[in-house]
Amino acid sequence: MTYVQLLSTKTRGVLRLTRWKEFVPFVIPLTAFGAILGATDKQVSLDWRLAVTILANMAAVAYAFMINDIEDAPDDAMEAHRAARNAITNGELTPRQGWAASGIVAAITFLLYALVGVWPFIIGVLTMALSHFYSWKPIRLKAWPVTDILSHSLMLSGLLFLAGFFAYSSTPGLVWVVALAATLISVYGQLYNQLRDYEMDKAAGLKNTAIMVGKRNAKVLMYSSVVMAAAMMVYALWMQVIPLWLLSVPLLVLPIFYFIRMPAKDARGTQSEDITGSAQVPMLVIVNITIAVWLIVTMISYNS
Repeated sequence: MTYVQLLSTKTRGVLRLTRWKEFVPFVIPLTAFGAILGATDKQVSLDWRLAVTILANMAAVAYAFMINDIEDAPDDAMEAHRAARNAITNGELTPRQGWAASGIVAAITFLLYALVGVWPFIIGVLTMALSHFYSWKPIRLKAWPVTDILSHSLMLSGLLFLAGFFAYSSTPGLVWVVALAATLISVYGQLYNQLRDYEMDKAAGLKNTAIMVGKRNAKVLMYSSVVMAAAMMVYALWMQVIPLWLLSVPLLVLPIFYFIRMPAKDARGTQSEDITGSAQVPMLVIVNITIAVWLIVTMISYNS
């Protein structure tokens, strides 16, 4: 193998280790959501801080996925699909190279958060701590009931949203309601994933939240988190934390999916467990379009 081929393999391995395709579609709109609310609160223009915070949040989530795949490599090696996906088990990277790459990503992440401000840096440090301890085997938060849900929902949703907000404002007020709603959506996502992998995880002897409370109760918790998140978003609209006109965007986009036949798969590309799984991709598309429209309107409003 030539040097160029080796470099190409290692670069591909690092990118595979980050699993960037899985998080970019939700990290960007979630960060922008928080930043728009922060800029609106202070009545300032969105500037370079938005781009830097998005990059910082993406790097933080990439770090979380990297640590997860490094630590899970021995388990992933026992299943063909996961072994092929994991850059450690498929031979593109050695564990040592994976740790080195994750260390570089961590350093870049801390630098990006620091550029934005004190509060985003503090939030970033907390995000990185949860990202590390979530999968790191000496602690492994994801292996314990309750902590698996809390850590996952904060590091992949609530804290990302707050980093965007605190890049522009330090007085959240009712924005905490929106942050909690975003966190609850992630709670739904984690419970959905645990229910999807329920039998396999139970056979492996794991003790996550779904296994602890049982399938039926886990489903109740999953659907309840969605209902509570929706109620909080309605409240935020009612209190004009989020402008009421924004509701027109998803209402206009939603009918389009009536004419588009979506595959019966969830956001990870696996067979949907229920109707909410089939709705994940359409909802993600709608959210991205809605936030994009709001971002454009906000930038025009404060720059005109």
